[in-house]
Amino acid sequence: MTVKIKLQVASRRLPVLQQNRAIRETFNFQPATCNDRPAFSLIEVLVVVSLLSVIVLALMAVFTSTQRAFRASLTQTGVLEGSRATMELMAADLRTLTPSDVGGAVNFFVLANSDYSSSYQPLGQTLPGSSEPRENLLNYFFMLSRQNTKWIGIGYVVDNTNSSDLYPLYRFYGETNLQSNPYGLFNNFFQAVSSSQWGSMSHLMDGVVHLTARAYDTNGVWINNSPPVYTNNVLYASVSPAYGEAQFYMTSNMVPAAVELELGVLEDRTLQRAESFPTTALQTNYLSDKSGNVHVFRQRVSIPNVDPTAYQ
Repeated sequence: MTVKIKLQVASRRLPVLQQNRAIRETFNFQPATCNDRPAFSLIEVLVVVSLLSVIVLALMAVFTSTQRAFRASLTQTGVLEGSRATMELMAADLRTLTPSDVGGAVNFFVLANSDYSSSYQPLGQTLPGSSEPRENLLNYFFMLSRQNTKWIGIGYVVDNTNSSDLYPLYRFYGETNLQSNPYGLFNNFFQAVSSSQWGSMSHLMDGVVHLTARAYDTNGVWINNSPPVYTNNVLYASVSPAYGEAQFYMTSNMVPAAVELELGVLEDRTLQRAESFPTTALQTNYLSDKSGNVHVFRQRVSIPNVDPTAYQ
């Protein structure tokens, strides 16, 4: 038999609830309403948004300038490395220069670009703080060397007539056997330059606004003789200086004791800007005040195969 008993539980508040109620009454806490909740005003929001916008714009400006400087440094490094590599290539070719001792053969020669281009004019650039302009000259030159059983002819020339690829530097290379007269190598180079056969040569780099080669004798004296001078019936120099730089042919047993190369190369951004102009006149006008954007490299190369008797 089941007995149901209903227990009476006294109504009693839990101690925790009573304690919380006592605390509220002591400190006079009032329940929060919607109107009492803390919030930002519209003016405060606008001020914060404006400040954040200024900060973001400043960060973007710093990031852009840093990125531009980083790209410029990379481009600068590329120009310097390419120019140094070109100088080392020309120096290595010059060290192989050898007197042919063959009648009519040209061992070494230097001529101004005006020899093959009647419209050529040196690129003049103003120098900061000076009234005297800097004249960037262009020479093209040829050298003959001997390797085992063959003659090797190497030449360098800058095409100043090209307005799309501005001032490109080309390298000519040719060889023939020892039984042949090496004059043919010089003639091939000279004809290629005179007829603008740039496709038959290797394209090294662009932006070369200055290229000169100065020959020195065994006493370290610059060979700039004019009028033509003959030593021991050997042609020493045959043409007058052009724009202050000597021009000459060396034949028979005559080669310079040393050659000083000077190379001027435009910075990449300046070159790209100049190439964007449609005419040569506009390009020249733009470059006329960009002397600070030309990097000049100079190196004197000793010729091991010089014949001292040629200078006696």
